[in-house]
Amino acid sequence: MLPTKTQLIGLKADRFRHPLDLEATINLRRLPGLDLLVRNLLGGVSEDFLYLNNIAASVLIGEKQLPDIHKLLVEACQILDLEVPQLYLKQNPAPNAYTMAMRGKKPFIVVHTSLVDLLTPAELQAVIAHELGHLKCEHGVYLTLANIIVLATSGLMPAGIGNAIAQNLQAQMLQWLRCAEFSCDRAALLVSQDPKTVISVLMKLSGGSPILAPMLNVDAFLDQARAYEAIGTTNFGKMLAAAQTEQLSHPVPVLRAKEIDLWSQTDNYQSLLNNPTMRYDKQAINSGGWRNW
Repeated sequence: MLPTKTQLIGLKADRFRHPLDLEATINLRRLPGLDLLVRNLLGGVSEDFLYLNNIAASVLIGEKQLPDIHKLLVEACQILDLEVPQLYLKQNPAPNAYTMAMRGKKPFIVVHTSLVDLLTPAELQAVIAHELGHLKCEHGVYLTLANIIVLATSGLMPAGIGNAIAQNLQAQMLQWLRCAEFSCDRAALLVSQDPKTVISVLMKLSGGSPILAPMLNVDAFLDQARAYEAIGTTNFGKMLAAAQTEQLSHPVPVLRAKEIDLWSQTDNYQSLLNNPTMRYDKQAINSGGWRNW
């Protein structure tokens, strides 16, 4: 971690949470019995399944195993003021990362090998910070359900678990997850403290490869994002954009890039980095822990 980076001791999630995330989370909490569904129907089976799958067939990163990547995790946790979760490296040709967390249990993050091959260390840390953002924002119960839905549809979960989730609930969970991603992108920016690093991750996930990644241009990708935004100013464009995203677990990358570029220029973001003496919480001490759990 560069010594010039600001550590956000006592940081509260509401200081950076995206308004869409807040609204979507409130809507989910209005669904009766959702927490009970996750814990009783899904939590005991699916989370154990995924945990055992990772610990049996992935590499647990630590001080003695890929220590450079472990340092990226530790530094990101120091900046966001979080306890360090487990981080696994999983062999997979699709660049991806995800987090599993149930209240009262230790969360873990999974990163695919192809993602490590694609990104620079700073970009990889931004991805790790994005996943930490889910923990900081207390996305645990809903995030677990959303990830189960995504993994079930990809064939990585037992079929019965995926079939247990109603179609309308799936649509609501994917809508929530798309909104939650905006908050986690902000967490990535708070750790990288360089918007181009976060935008570069989104660009490479859109059309990068280990060979082409160094040739890609962040400024050109932002121009592309503005062109996409211009299309959405018409009613027809809005309809097409909605149809394009309704089955996605993440917002389209150009939209996420535009959101990060805009937020990096706000007083909200600048005040978090430029007022370290505020310490964000007069009661806070640098003791780590799941401060928002």
